[in-house]
Amino acid sequence: MSARPGERKLQILQTVAEMLQKPQSGKITTAALAAKVGVSEAALYRHFASKAQMYEGLIEFIEQTLFGLINRITTEERSGIKQLEAVLPLLLGFAQKNPGMTRVLIGDALVNEDDRLQARINQLHDRLEATLKQSLRLAASQQEIPAGMGAMAQANLMMAFVVGRWHQFAKSGFKREPMEFWALQWKGLLG
Repeated sequence: MSARPGERKLQILQTVAEMLQKPQSGKITTAALAAKVGVSEAALYRHFASKAQMYEGLIEFIEQTLFGLINRITTEERSGIKQLEAVLPLLLGFAQKNPGMTRVLIGDALVNEDDRLQARINQLHDRLEATLKQSLRLAASQQEIPAGMGAMAQANLMMAFVVGRWHQFAKSGFKREPMEFWALQWKGLLG
């Protein structure tokens, strides 16, 4: 019995993410993907017009997951510092639970793909940084943290930390977990 179109599409995206978890795997070809899914390359193209659309599907999943959870945190939590205490580990933990997606988040999987994919990841990073800045401004207005270096600079530092941990995780073959040392490093990020 064949899978319904939506199910097959999801299966293809899950297989791409799974293939990205293999650190030694280079560029994912449609031939290798089709073989892994158990369909022809033509069948892949019935669900996605291009490989770039497959990566866009992964990016959409990342955006929906992260921003859905972040919006819930920022809506439910009124303390700026508590928002940060929840959002930063969320970003690190998402990567730890989704190694293949980490390669998309750092742009590693997008090398030699359509430039708009990397632009979209850059936009996602900017949105995450803006979220951190908003929580920092709230924390400063609530006098939970000193005004210090300013929300913009501090949000940038936090985002650089997160992206650095994502890179370290991917480049270590997914051995150096992003949450490693988090409890100690969190205090340092507050300035």
